[in-house]
Amino acid sequence: MIDLVPGAPRRVYLLTKDLVFRGKLGGVVEGAGASVTRDAGACDLLVIELEARGWEERIRDALDRGVPVLAFGSHMNADLLRRARELGAEAVPNSRVESRVAELLP
Repeated sequence: MIDLVPGAPRRVYLLTKDLVFRGKLGGVVEGAGASVTRDAGACDLLVIELEARGWEERIRDALDRGVPVLAFGSHMNADLLRRARELGAEAVPNSRVESRVAELLP
């Protein structure tokens, strides 16, 4: 479970394959008063699509730096969701990622 400090700056790094979906998530982030950053090393939350190139390494790197990770992918790829959880990320199906991002950024 991801626990962000209330009131802390929110810089969210989005790693997705689909630019339209990235735009939707960016809107959710900005609607919550947070910002999307292009610097993975300076984020407070990593949101990552489980079919993006290098997703496992990105999850490990973020968690090693103490950055919480919200991973998402197709419910049809239960193995990928399970693997992300094994690495230490919170993992949700595509249908839940927008609402979960909104919940994490009150």
